[in-house]
Amino acid sequence: MTTITDTYKKYSLHFPDKTAIQTQNKRLSYFQWHEQICKTATWLHSLEFANKTLGILLPNGIPFLQLFTGASMAGWTAVPFDLKWNQTELQKRIAVSLPSILITTKMMSEQLKKVHPNVLIYEECCQEVNQTSFRENFNADGKLPFYMGFTSGSTGEPKAFIRSHESWVESFACNQFDFHIDQTDHVLIPGALIHSHFLYGAISTLYMGGTVYLLEKFSPNQALTLIETNPISTIYVVPTMIEAFLKDGRMIEKSLKILSSGAKWSEKSKQEIQKMFVNLMMFEFYGASELSFVTVQSDQENKHKSSSVGKPCHGVEIKIRQANNELAKPYEIGKIYVQSKMIFSGYLDAGTQSIQSFQDADGWMTVGDMGYLDEDGFLYIEGREKNMILFGGINIFPEEIEKIISLHPDVEEVAVIGLADPYWGQIVAAVIKGKTQTMDLKKLCKKYLSSFKIPRKWYFVDEIPHTTSGKISRPKTKELIERKVMNH
Repeated sequence: MTTITDTYKKYSLHFPDKTAIQTQNKRLSYFQWHEQICKTATWLHSLEFANKTLGILLPNGIPFLQLFTGASMAGWTAVPFDLKWNQTELQKRIAVSLPSILITTKMMSEQLKKVHPNVLIYEECCQEVNQTSFRENFNADGKLPFYMGFTSGSTGEPKAFIRSHESWVESFACNQFDFHIDQTDHVLIPGALIHSHFLYGAISTLYMGGTVYLLEKFSPNQALTLIETNPISTIYVVPTMIEAFLKDGRMIEKSLKILSSGAKWSEKSKQEIQKMFVNLMMFEFYGASELSFVTVQSDQENKHKSSSVGKPCHGVEIKIRQANNELAKPYEIGKIYVQSKMIFSGYLDAGTQSIQSFQDADGWMTVGDMGYLDEDGFLYIEGREKNMILFGGINIFPEEIEKIISLHPDVEEVAVIGLADPYWGQIVAAVIKGKTQTMDLKKLCKKYLSSFKIPRKWYFVDEIPHTTSGKISRPKTKELIERKVMNH
């Protein structure tokens, strides 16, 4: 099997009535899903465009998945766009990805016609698709691109990454080997499909023959009620969702697997959620848009290696290289390099529309994360090379300090940055959103950190700037604080 839709025909024959996708008001069987995707692929195949790139700007739901997988089956590249982007952000991403057509809702179509010449309305496309007499075999090449996404672009400039079918099909094996998911699983996808974590969760479940439950938008109450009233066995989450579940506070006794990604999950939160879900198996994985899965850590391993991000996933090799390119010994910090068949094809060069690979001659790649391996092969992340603060010749990783400061119950968000200093080169500064005192935070830092890592400056703000994907933007936070310093 080389494409993400190759298994659909088999399932439509083996268990045609089994539920493929369930939403609040619609159910699709595997027979219906296969037919719908084949019709969508046939319809797209009939459109005569040299550039087979489809832009999708739709809310969460079956139509989004239908167009994404239909495009994949037809040999097109699907480019999901986020409804939360403003017009400037959307224009930038359209200019990078150059979709030949952009499909959206009737309500949004007029606005989009200002930024793209070929906007189609989903409801009208759907009528054409339903009238299509379809074929089943497209023989899409597994090495071809099928998905274009955007990195968060902390500088504000989006970068488009490209994935081949094979890179995702290879990663589906991790579901089986690392997360113990198979076709008997009922998988809840509570987040927006625009984020690759949730999109991957849905597509991998359908590839394996499981049942997908979709929410139109995240609601902790709705998600927990679905878990209580349906045979859900697995849920994809990000740590902020766990916090929302904890606020709801109900007790759930059924067996459940939780797969978390997107940010480091705090120890306190992990302990609390195990009291709420009494038969829980937790998996936290480290990865990147460019690398896919890198390491995984189960809750059992977490008890012994709580500060680690786990061991390499199925089919993944890791090595740590020092600045001189020599291999690091256990516990020596260096740059993390990864080798696997799941690595992305590359970034799209907006000028030439060619794909720039970032693997070296031997197939190894890094995204600039720094860390070390212990003697048992568990990986520990120190931070991003580009975030590193150089204090009097000593390397300090802000992520380590943020992790400690965020332990304080009154800290809502924290960003640690380096500010220019004539003597030290850079000093550590903490930017805090929350109602607490500097003295309390200093005491907390003294308990867990070396003295040189304790922030010299503390700034309290109403809001910390974020990127469009919801991550803290360090460059914008730094600009904000530097302006504050200049104005005083």
